[in-house]
Amino acid sequence: MHAVVVPAYGDSSVLEYRELPDPEPGPGEVLVDVAASGVNFIDVYHRMGRYPRPLPLIPGEEAAGTVTAVGPGVADVVPGDRVAWAQWTGSYATKAVVPADKVIRLPEGLAPDLAAAVMLQGLTAHYLTHSTYAVRPGDDVLVHAAAGGMGLLLTQILKMRGARVIGTVSTPEKEKLARQAGADEVLGYDGFAEGVKRITGSGVHVVYDGVGAATFEGSLASLRPRGMLALYGAASGPVPPFDPQRLNPAGSLFLTRPTLGHYIATREELVSRADDVLGWVASGALKVLVSERYPLAEAGRAHDDLEGRRTTGKLLLIP
Repeated sequence: MHAVVVPAYGDSSVLEYRELPDPEPGPGEVLVDVAASGVNFIDVYHRMGRYPRPLPLIPGEEAAGTVTAVGPGVADVVPGDRVAWAQWTGSYATKAVVPADKVIRLPEGLAPDLAAAVMLQGLTAHYLTHSTYAVRPGDDVLVHAAAGGMGLLLTQILKMRGARVIGTVSTPEKEKLARQAGADEVLGYDGFAEGVKRITGSGVHVVYDGVGAATFEGSLASLRPRGMLALYGAASGPVPPFDPQRLNPAGSLFLTRPTLGHYIATREELVSRADDVLGWVASGALKVLVSERYPLAEAGRAHDDLEGRRTTGKLLLIP
């Protein structure tokens, strides 16, 4: 097999494309021929050491492909099944061993590249909009980076739930994409909090912020009293230390830093969310924009494009 390996923390130049022995599934595991792997900011954080992992590391938290072998004790998955997964490291490879209870069978007719493109971000968008803050019809919502892979999914799911969506983008081209996904209003980043208050009067019910340091203060200022800031990522860097007393005079605000693992902690919850998301994609109700496909060996270029904010939609690695 071939895989991308992080031998030491650093910039994209540390990524190495290597030939490795073929893995074998152990008890409760399945072996998958990978058709496509998703590229996410968490992969960058693992490569940099922001979220330390034992090295050497094969990064990658989501992929899809075909099961070729199963380990002892696996009864619900068989060779030939088309599956996808999220939140299991090791997806930047031509073959991957994954716990059987982490994989989800693909709906009939759903292409594996679309499944790989939507698993991590789609499950994240689902828990953010259904559980972290359960969006109701008529709610005002601010989505940062509305033309990115996460932003486009969030916007579409929010419109399904009846929200008015305000998105932030950095270019006119990205504004067009955000509006095509359903954003009702689109703002640039400069002075976006003032724009939100101008549009809504009192502020939004919830902000979904995956940008972090660069948007944090404006996100807080965009909330109405008792509004929630769901800080689910830090693409621009981590937020500096913060005094929670500030939430009081600002309107008894809520601040949460959720993570996917806590929202798919049981098999039942994983399956429920994945069935929704993959079902929406299979039916065409949820559109997935795959903007770039890179050969697996060019994972470094994909990371550079993602970090440089030169992309829209989803990036995939193709073995």
